[in-house]
Amino acid sequence: MIAIAPYDSTWPAQFEAIVEPMVAALGPLALRVDHIGSTAVPGLAAKDIIDIQVTVRSADEFDPVRRTLEGLGYTQAQHLCDHVPPAGPEAPEHWQKRFFRPPAGQRPTNLHVRIAGMANQRYALLFRDYLRANAAAASAYEIIKRQLAHYHCDNIDAYYDIKDPACDLIAFAAEAWALHTDWALQTDRALPTDRALPRD
Repeated sequence: MIAIAPYDSTWPAQFEAIVEPMVAALGPLALRVDHIGSTAVPGLAAKDIIDIQVTVRSADEFDPVRRTLEGLGYTQAQHLCDHVPPAGPEAPEHWQKRFFRPPAGQRPTNLHVRIAGMANQRYALLFRDYLRANAAAASAYEIIKRQLAHYHCDNIDAYYDIKDPACDLIAFAAEAWALHTDWALQTDRALPTDRALPRD
């Protein structure tokens, strides 16, 4: 069942509580740990699931990260790549990731591990920051999600088959916004609800 909940002002604090032990365990394996997705956008209604992105240097770190996260109780799922937008790079390495379910007893969480500089890692951060900066776009996105949840609440495949290209339309607008605002110069800057870890 897909349900869209009103924005919860405690979502950022819940993110912080979840990532505290993760940051300590991962140490230098993670370049940064970000709160992504709709729960990271103030005022935006969302599925009550905290999305987290861990950024690593290369695919060589997928296995060490997996072992570390499994030690915290996370379980790796079979979902190893992201949706590819029509204008996105076709090279599969740009869309690979590792996806983890939360430990037993933890609130619903989606944990995505992506590689620094790859298209999917950038997409998540740009999409979030664009919606944070553009209330009208965020409101339109909320309407799309509410309508999808209304008409496809029991059909998750249909929900994402429509939601993914809708997100791509927003991402295309976000690319123009990024050029206008020099957003690319800020991608390594940690925002208040995010954790940036020092590089070696």
